[in-house]
Amino acid sequence: MKTIDRALLGFGILIPFWLLLGVALTARAYPGYSHLDQAMSQLGAVGAPTHGFSAWVNNFPLGMMFVLFAIGVARRFKASRMALLSAALIFVHGLASFAAGYFSCDQGCAPIEPSVSQQSHNLAGLVMFISLTLAGVLWTFLGKSLLSSSRFVMYSAISVILAIVTVVLMATALADGHLFGLYQRINYGVSVVWIASLAVVALQDARDKPRGAAVLAQRFRG
Repeated sequence: MKTIDRALLGFGILIPFWLLLGVALTARAYPGYSHLDQAMSQLGAVGAPTHGFSAWVNNFPLGMMFVLFAIGVARRFKASRMALLSAALIFVHGLASFAAGYFSCDQGCAPIEPSVSQQSHNLAGLVMFISLTLAGVLWTFLGKSLLSSSRFVMYSAISVILAIVTVVLMATALADGHLFGLYQRINYGVSVVWIASLAVVALQDARDKPRGAAVLAQRFRG
């Protein structure tokens, strides 16, 4: 595998660490912010003390990492149409991350009459969820054929189920006003850790196959 391909896939491993560090550091500049009850989007909301830089720390760099990782997936599995579709979904997720950062939500992120920016932010968030969840669904079929890994198939299926369950919990929490932040973090955390796992497995598979081919060639010559 070329160095550039390894680097592109490596961005997938970096994503969850950047998310964790970025949100934690940004929240430190927001007095009274609650990771349990408040959405991550509130860090960039209009009127928030972190409005001016939250997207630059979180949405924009993460969006770029998703885009670069998607290109890496496309290059690594270019012979598979389904894998290319999964790469396109991850790419769309990256673009939606840019949009979610560019279009700030209104103060509190839950106005009675949402602005155009709030509506655009909500749409971007929906696209982010759907795109990454569908990418996970695709790898429940691709894991065995492209990575020879039944474990990754099972892990992808579990990640998709957890993502869907936590979205339902987020909707419930939004209604009663408690623990929305916790469920949102579990939801997105599951998805970004899955991305990092896909990157690790793809890199490992790329290293193993040339080694296996060399062994077969040596046996054939012997």
